[in-house]
Amino acid sequence: QVQLVESGGGLVQAGESLRLTCAASGRIFDVGAMGWFRQAPGKEREFVAAIVWSNSRTYYTDSVKGRFTISRDNAKNTGSLQMSNLKPEDTAVYYCAARGGSVFSYSLLSHPGGYDYWGQGTQVAVSS
Repeated sequence: QVQLVESGGGLVQAGESLRLTCAASGRIFDVGAMGWFRQAPGKEREFVAAIVWSNSRTYYTDSVKGRFTISRDNAKNTGSLQMSNLKPEDTAVYYCAARGGSVFSYSLLSHPGGYDYWGQGTQVAVSS
């Protein structure tokens, strides 16, 4: 089992930045990739970004490219999502997720069903 705990959410104004962190514990060696998803009220959970643990290859949904940066720190067993130039439409609960494996693609990592472990979520609210 892998346990994930997100932190760093909050309320900001449009144009500001936030950094989310996901701390992983347990069977860390099972983690092959980590992803970030978000879910706004009344909407389905959507993919934001993912990173391959071994080589740091990254994937992003189009709406956050150039604004969000995903990274990981293997030594600290953490993943991060640096969010800049935030917009009101970025308001959502943000979840980190992890999965095992060694071969990945955008289609695999962008689907919520592709992940085995989930955090509890952290709220991000962006005011206009």
